[in-house]
Amino acid sequence: MKALVTGGAGYIGSHLVDRLIGRGDEVYVVDNLSTGGIQNIHHLLGREGFHFVNDSILNEALIDRIVERVDLIYHLAAVVGVKYVIEDPLHGIYTNVKGTEIVLGSAFKYWKKIVIASSSEIYGKSRDIPFRENGDRILGPTDVSRWSYSMSKAIDEHFAFAYYNKGLPVSIVRYFNSYGPRLDERGYGSVVARFIQQALSGNPMTVYGDGGQSRCFTYIEDTIEGTLLVGEVKEAEGKAFNIAHGEETSILELARLIKDQIGSPSEIQFVPYRSIYEEPFEDTPRRVPSIEAARRILGFEPWTTLNEGLKKTIAWCQEHYNHR
Repeated sequence: MKALVTGGAGYIGSHLVDRLIGRGDEVYVVDNLSTGGIQNIHHLLGREGFHFVNDSILNEALIDRIVERVDLIYHLAAVVGVKYVIEDPLHGIYTNVKGTEIVLGSAFKYWKKIVIASSSEIYGKSRDIPFRENGDRILGPTDVSRWSYSMSKAIDEHFAFAYYNKGLPVSIVRYFNSYGPRLDERGYGSVVARFIQQALSGNPMTVYGDGGQSRCFTYIEDTIEGTLLVGEVKEAEGKAFNIAHGEETSILELARLIKDQIGSPSEIQFVPYRSIYEEPFEDTPRRVPSIEAARRILGFEPWTTLNEGLKKTIAWCQEHYNHR
């Protein structure tokens, strides 16, 4: 198998690349290292069957050349992280929407199967728990930049379904708060990375709001397993799947778990959203997925508990983070 992974130097992308290379696939990675890092794929540079291009998915001619060579595309490249979206929503919207349009256009031109990475942000502020893939989306006003990310990923999905209706084999994965080694507090998984960094350094662990907002944290090995299944199972084509663990945890509980596992003296400090974000900010109170469709169609089952996953993640951070 020859595969293209856009965003393959990122946190999730690099783990996906490791799995593909490990099973003997030839892999092309396109990543401009804006939120990814060369350290995530450094161990693969020069290895037979691995090809890295430091460039943007907005380079249409480049994407076209590589897509022609491969059998399968995993499109993970995007502007991620609430901080980046709020600081420059125009860049986020343009990169996410135009980039996906370019990659899907080339996939359609050469008729190549493609998996599109989407997000739990799709569901917005919906209170219809658990979130099902065919559930309604509820978003805030358009002058709140935070929702622009959800909208950009929704447009990506509309593109994907439109191409599927023309016959192209397309599938979608909706990631729910993946975490694990290679996390970076500047990008994806920032809350877990930030808490670990603060706890290791002994600094206050900053919980935004009252900490009652909840998420379902999914260990990276489960995230990748779900992604691979979506690319392999024929019945997944034309569908979106929640790739997640069903264990609901509040942000305050997460902070306490990390503090206890590290044995950190850090205090837990509550910080109002307005002191972090300059503009009005809205958050999602609960983000809990149904993974019934992924279980039934893909045979997906997330096995790693939050306690187990955090131990592995903390061990990696202790080795790789610089802290006092």
